[in-house]
Amino acid sequence: MFSPSLFISSATTATTTTCFLVLVIVFLSYATLPFFQLLYRQSRSPLVNLRGPPSRSFFMGNLKDMHDAENVVHPHTETLFQRWEKEYGKVFVYQGFVGGKRLMLMDPRAVGDVLGRAYDYPKPEFVRDSLSGMVGGFKKGAEGLLTSEGDVHRRQRKILAPAFTSSHIKSLTPIFWEKAEQLRDIWLSAAERSSYSNPSTPTTPSEAKWPSENESGVRIDALSWLARATLDIIGEAGFGYSFNSLEGSGKDALAEAFGVIFSTARKFRVITILQVWFPILRGLRRNNRTMVEARATMRKIGLGLIRERQAQAAATSSKKKTDASGEEVAVEMRGRDLLSVLIRANERERAAGDGQTTEGMNEEEMLCQISTFLAAGHETTSSALTWCLYALAKDPLSQERLRKALRSVELDSLPGQQKYDAIEKCQYLDWVVRETLRMHAPVTSTMRVCMVDGGDVIPVSTPFHDKDGVLQNSVRLNKYDIISVPIQAINRDGDGEWR
Repeated sequence: MFSPSLFISSATTATTTTCFLVLVIVFLSYATLPFFQLLYRQSRSPLVNLRGPPSRSFFMGNLKDMHDAENVVHPHTETLFQRWEKEYGKVFVYQGFVGGKRLMLMDPRAVGDVLGRAYDYPKPEFVRDSLSGMVGGFKKGAEGLLTSEGDVHRRQRKILAPAFTSSHIKSLTPIFWEKAEQLRDIWLSAAERSSYSNPSTPTTPSEAKWPSENESGVRIDALSWLARATLDIIGEAGFGYSFNSLEGSGKDALAEAFGVIFSTARKFRVITILQVWFPILRGLRRNNRTMVEARATMRKIGLGLIRERQAQAAATSSKKKTDASGEEVAVEMRGRDLLSVLIRANERERAAGDGQTTEGMNEEEMLCQISTFLAAGHETTSSALTWCLYALAKDPLSQERLRKALRSVELDSLPGQQKYDAIEKCQYLDWVVRETLRMHAPVTSTMRVCMVDGGDVIPVSTPFHDKDGVLQNSVRLNKYDIISVPIQAINRDGDGEWR
């Protein structure tokens, strides 16, 4: 017998199922549309006509080989990029994810053209998203100088410019000098002992190996100690914060929090690959308890530093109105760290605005600058200094020449800024530093994406052959094509500018 209620129930179930399937289809279409758009763009790119190395994996392309090559750091070992250059020249393509072609540029004119037009060739969105995990904002939309692009980057550079003038950097010399002398005394004391414990830091946790039984002297882990010294320097010079890591007085909450965020952000993960193809996944981050606590700690301490410097800037401003001269200078000297200079410049920028548009940075953007100061001034500097000491240890003659040059400079009786000027005149020291940065670049490569409407044509200094053997004098790009610049490989190119 026919039951109306059964008919209604079946119809309701069918309607619900249909609605659910429609929602699933709509969601999948939304999630995968960028993937298929990217596949289409890659198939239409002029880069498919260029030569390049074969890949062992359709999904990963050449990326795994390139990732593994990052571990080859010996200056006399031929790198993967150098092998590719020998076979394919200074302009070629490599394969990214799922067969996508990416341009590898080692031609100096082409590299100069791309890097000289930063707003036409910004960092790819997935690179910026990855960096933002380390130096980005604590709220969506906030960016630091390292990750911002376009008008935001122009505005931030303008506000930050006073903090990086030559005269202001000179004024920070006493901080650099004090920490250098402190590290020197620690190492001299260690050299007099029969055994010694090397420290670890939040971003360089490895311990030095102990000397073998037949090895005399004490082995010091230079990287660990230099990481501590640069952390102390960037803390005081960057935002007036004392980490006291050289003293070893205990773990610092801000240093530990940054170490957690920094080490997590730079780990290679499968989700990082998927986020390139599926932008909807870029909102997924490692929000485990440790990461959440670390970001909360950085935010709390960072906001405290910002508001403290803002109060100091306001006090300085009020004293300028009532005090003659002496006390005003003393207050300014206490606020010479980069964050204090940033806040004063930010207030001037806001005061110069029309009252309707906000030209200055908000608190979230200033928080990003603290993370940027830490990332850019801490590990990269300690890494470069470690490589410098390694290179000098391998070349005793250069080491002796540098020592002789430095001992000829009279420094003891000079005040801070004059010490800076005296050291700056030591030409051989300048050569050593520049050669270290050439051979051991702290940032070994960079990526850009073409954002020129209608595509672009990049000139080259040396013609190259495409896949069909035709000689080309330039490289054609479509909008959204990705370019890689292997900085360290270019620096070590014997046939290039450095020969």
